[in-house]
Amino acid sequence: MEKKWVYTERSEEGAISTLSEAININSVLASILIQRGVDSFEKAKTYFRPTLDQLHDPFLMKDMDAAVDRIQEAIFNEEQILVYGDYDVDGTTSVALMYHFLSSFYDKVAFYIPDRYKEGYGVSAQGIDWASEQGYSLMISLDCGIKANELVQKAKDKGIDFIICDHHTPGDELPNATAVLDPKRRDCPYPYKELSGCGVGFKLIQAFAENNDIPLEKVFEYLDLLAISIASDIVPITGENRTLAFYGLQKINAEPRPGIRALIELSGKKSDLDISGVVFGLGPRINAAGRIAHAKGAVDLLLSKTMEEANDLGKKINENNHERREVDQSITVEALELIESENPALKSTVLFQKHWHKGVIGIVASRCIEQYYRPTVILTESGGKATGSARSVEGYNVYRAISACEDVIDQYGGHMYAAGLTMPVDRVDVFKRRFEKFVSSTITEDQLIPKINIDAVVSLEDITTKFYKILKQMSPFGPENMTPVFVLHNLRIKGAPLLLKEKHLKFKATQEGSTKSIDCIGFGFGHFHEKMSNGEEFSMAFSIEENDFRNVKSLQLFIKDIKFVEDQSR
Repeated sequence: MEKKWVYTERSEEGAISTLSEAININSVLASILIQRGVDSFEKAKTYFRPTLDQLHDPFLMKDMDAAVDRIQEAIFNEEQILVYGDYDVDGTTSVALMYHFLSSFYDKVAFYIPDRYKEGYGVSAQGIDWASEQGYSLMISLDCGIKANELVQKAKDKGIDFIICDHHTPGDELPNATAVLDPKRRDCPYPYKELSGCGVGFKLIQAFAENNDIPLEKVFEYLDLLAISIASDIVPITGENRTLAFYGLQKINAEPRPGIRALIELSGKKSDLDISGVVFGLGPRINAAGRIAHAKGAVDLLLSKTMEEANDLGKKINENNHERREVDQSITVEALELIESENPALKSTVLFQKHWHKGVIGIVASRCIEQYYRPTVILTESGGKATGSARSVEGYNVYRAISACEDVIDQYGGHMYAAGLTMPVDRVDVFKRRFEKFVSSTITEDQLIPKINIDAVVSLEDITTKFYKILKQMSPFGPENMTPVFVLHNLRIKGAPLLLKEKHLKFKATQEGSTKSIDCIGFGFGHFHEKMSNGEEFSMAFSIEENDFRNVKSLQLFIKDIKFVEDQSR
């Protein structure tokens, strides 16, 4: 699939020069920092050296006082508290965080994770009934609940109070809960709006600790769980999230709890994990518990007290992950075949097959976008309903597109780029037509072209060890603070390119006018092997990474895209 290179405009030269001199970095890096809002010595100091005292006061969040008071009341009256969370990574890390914190000083607390297949997403009627039968009078929902108005009222009618900790977009009317903690509430003055669900739960335990003379060090013990949530839920790595992720990754790499250590070992990671390592190494394994079996297994793993217990639980989850891979690969093949048989002029994809595994349809939606770049909804049948996941392309709000079809949908929720939805099976065709009509009338042609955002054009001489070390200090990388991507022009290969496993490409590149050469590797770029072998001149988009081979470290370029001279107009 051809990609469009979008060059970020270079910052104003005077500002570049001032920042470059102030913090002793070259102009390329200074320009990138300014593009990211880091345009002074003080901002650079905060960016490169975040500290936990930069965290916002949790009581700035609307309803935080009420939430803390209600938990304190429950503990004073010896009420039973139920911690309730969704079955994905954000939900399970949230539950592990809240349950472990409360149970460390109070013994009348338990947790509940809904069954993906029997109960579906979010707060469930079955969960409320179970809580009522077991005598719980307070439920704390995490990563869900913001649109569960009827169910929260049902709980209230049964004598159960609700504290909602969510980060999804609220509806027009909030649930009738004791406290609704969600920075996206229109009336919430909390200064940072992009917390994960686990992040909102973290702010609640931070507030509780401050109100009850619990040392904040006890709260910071949960930063590893929070970093996994931030990475896996694809929230922006900016502001407070960046600080939380920075210290959470330190904990993951220096002193992980037994469950996380077991996951790291199962993932085969040898070096320190970054955000990407968490996303691809830990996240899928935690998610697999709820996709293939029951997500309670993921929480149990994260709560493990010993390595023996963690290893046993981790092996089961790793088996779930192997099964998940096989299932999602086979469904992806089916889905792509269905797309190929459709009208190529469609601006969206909506697919429904009754037999598809509910646990992997979100992954399949993402895989389909990799091949057919357009907003995608994948549906299967569960509980007599069509239920599914939506994913979007850069710059297009799929949540808004689904909202435009809400009269044919029973339930939906999510973000700009990812959402879940449920509808009667007999409305799938209507939804497909309506969704396509809305998308085709609101999406631009430019949004249907995958893009690579380029931070700067550099020369081979710019790429030095010092340059890389400063880049590394700009991490953790993720949405809105992505790993910088550069372009080199006038390149040719030095020697012969290697084709690895028939689909990957490895070679040394040299630039016109330079005596320097550098290793390059591109996964999935094997189709360029012949042109490379012919010695054609090319430009390359890439990020810079460090290769550690037999304890010898060297820089290499990780290929994002290649354009040959005759294709430069793309």
